[in-house]
Amino acid sequence: MKTILCYGDSNTWGYDPVASAGSPYAIRHPHDVRWTGVLARELGEGYRVIEEGFNGRTTVLDDPIVQHRNGRTYLPACLGSHKPIDLVVLMLGTNDLKVMFNLPPGEIANGAGELVKLIKQSECGPKAGAPRILLVSPALVGDFSRVPDIEEKFVGALEKTQRFPALYEAIAQQHGCAFLNIQPHAKASDWDGLHFEADQHTSIGLAMAAAVKRVLG
Repeated sequence: MKTILCYGDSNTWGYDPVASAGSPYAIRHPHDVRWTGVLARELGEGYRVIEEGFNGRTTVLDDPIVQHRNGRTYLPACLGSHKPIDLVVLMLGTNDLKVMFNLPPGEIANGAGELVKLIKQSECGPKAGAPRILLVSPALVGDFSRVPDIEEKFVGALEKTQRFPALYEAIAQQHGCAFLNIQPHAKASDWDGLHFEADQHTSIGLAMAAAVKRVLG
């Protein structure tokens, strides 16, 4: 049984932008609709896919308004609780785009690189080795016109996400891990410019499954 840990933010959690638009609280896509569920279905028997998505999670940053969003702080415990882990699928960086953090895209990619280093040093893979890593560059942000409150938080984010693939690929090469550019496979919903509708989760899940098979053979 191969264990795959998917570590990410609200788009790994499965935030439904359409259902959540009329709700006072966040609503998830059903389990089988989320890209993690699609991934599990495509891989089939012999694989265990673990969802570890959290709304608002950053790479290495403490959010001054909402607690427990720093991806680096929680990652060691997460790895330890699920070991042995064959592969970590790491897709973070979208929340680092918030204006309050004021980071250039290269520093966001470096934050993802810090998580890669932590995973490699974790001894949470098979036989206390390092898990394999699939580093995923986040999707492009989209149209924020329906959500002016979100638009204020992500001024200039589109230009930064356009640079993510090259920057994240360089980080992957630097650390010797696999890389996937999710941007050709994912389009943010027009409802909020950040999250994925059901058809995009299908597209992402299929792309992830192909990448996972390449990494794990």
